[in-house]
Amino acid sequence: MRPIVLFIAASLDGYIARSSGEVDWLFTDQDYGYADFLAGVDTVLMGRKTFEQVMTFGEWLAQAKQNYVFSTNPDFDASPHAKVVHTPVEDFAETLRQTEGKAIWLVGGAALSQSFLLAGLIDEIVLSIHPVLLSDGIRLFDRVDSAPSLTLISSKTYDSGLVQLTYRVKEPSV
Repeated sequence: MRPIVLFIAASLDGYIARSSGEVDWLFTDQDYGYADFLAGVDTVLMGRKTFEQVMTFGEWLAQAKQNYVFSTNPDFDASPHAKVVHTPVEDFAETLRQTEGKAIWLVGGAALSQSFLLAGLIDEIVLSIHPVLLSDGIRLFDRVDSAPSLTLISSKTYDSGLVQLTYRVKEPSV
């Protein structure tokens, strides 16, 4: 079964974007493991707002991957860049995981990541913590009623102060 990996950045105080959705605070001075991670995935999942923001970046390195955008708006069209998904995350993800391929990258945003986490669909979290305090914005996880356990797989520090943590996600015992 193909793993779903949430590879995402957050500020030190837990925000993935400003309230406006801007991510202008993200460090771009070096690769931070992005190229190696990208080489190990062939499928990208994201929410509509994240997709719309990604399209403003100009060239996006994951454009050669199979991209899916989750949207509740039946009129939303992401072509030619991505296929739109209107089905529940559980149904879509379980079917996708059974197909042949590399790892699946869950880009975000917050609502989609929360849905995947609550449905027990995230296998690994790679979190790049930027030494920036935003004090307000969009939280990585708004609420987690039944939190899965996390096992630290690795940690890496960079001279910029960025810390990258990789966790294996395990569902809570019932």
